[in-house]
Amino acid sequence: MKDLRLGLQLGYWGAGPPADVPAVVAEAERLGFDSVWTAEAYGSDALTPLAWWGSGTSTIRLGTSIVQLSARTPTATAMAALTLDHLSGGRFVLGLGASGPQVVEGWYGEPYARPLARTREYVEVIRRVLAREAPLTFDGEHYRLPRPGGTGLGKAVRSITHPLRADLPIFLAAEGPKNVALAAEIADGWLAIYYSPHVDAFYRDALAEGFARPGARRGPDDFEVAATVPLIVADDVDAAADLLRPVMALYIGGMGAREVNFHANVFARMGYADEVARIQDLYLEGRKDEAAALVPRSLIEQTALVGPEEKIRDDLEAWRESCVTMLMVYGDVATIRKAAELVLG
Repeated sequence: MKDLRLGLQLGYWGAGPPADVPAVVAEAERLGFDSVWTAEAYGSDALTPLAWWGSGTSTIRLGTSIVQLSARTPTATAMAALTLDHLSGGRFVLGLGASGPQVVEGWYGEPYARPLARTREYVEVIRRVLAREAPLTFDGEHYRLPRPGGTGLGKAVRSITHPLRADLPIFLAAEGPKNVALAAEIADGWLAIYYSPHVDAFYRDALAEGFARPGARRGPDDFEVAATVPLIVADDVDAAADLLRPVMALYIGGMGAREVNFHANVFARMGYADEVARIQDLYLEGRKDEAAALVPRSLIEQTALVGPEEKIRDDLEAWRESCVTMLMVYGDVATIRKAAELVLG
């Protein structure tokens, strides 16, 4: 049975920056955490906090989970990635995700159509920037460099700055089987959310499809699967589950439209389609407390580590047997210390 690594998930900010982050990051590095990750939604960005807080570290990897594709052109993201990789001494991991139509079209004002095809092109442009083999040109459906038309003066150029690593790792956030297969084909890792080791075979099949494609970048032995996993140690399992129910109701009911909600689809595939439909109805009607109350404890236990220490140690066995290679946890110093004790031993 394999060992699991630990990542620290800082996520995106709420109304303001979270408290005590430098202390939590420093403790994670001291405890032997593999990496620390930041995110963005439609408020704080992922790159600035990572650079600011990462400047106080020396060994831990620094990753984005995630940078949203539509927030930046692929060349702008490549510039940020190579810059952070230099500043961190080769510790940066670029985590990318397509987000959803509400954010992409509502916040960024960009088209959402064909997210898989856009992701494929986006990653290819970044890889060409990092390879720095020739002045950058790209003739895709979604990205064309130099831009045709306009002044007609667009020029193919090569990055002035030489990237520290041409093979800087790129992870893709994915939930559905097609996206997971794409990650296995073109990326170095998969960023999973609400992963359940109890449906591990479903995800292994999706990964295997990607690994088997011609030109796949990696295989199952050198591909990373990093899953964000809530961890709450408590004698009362129901009390611990209650702490997660409002967040899960938000993702099921409010993080996406009723017609397009990738998080809700994850839970529906796990066998909770009826519960998901009811939670969505209540949440979208503004009855958020009622929606949260309907989140089944069993769903929480399949996607999180909750309860007494011995129960969590037992539950961890399913994660060790799964395709997951790293658990990404969040919380205060006490929480990450307990995570290190339980997971790293």
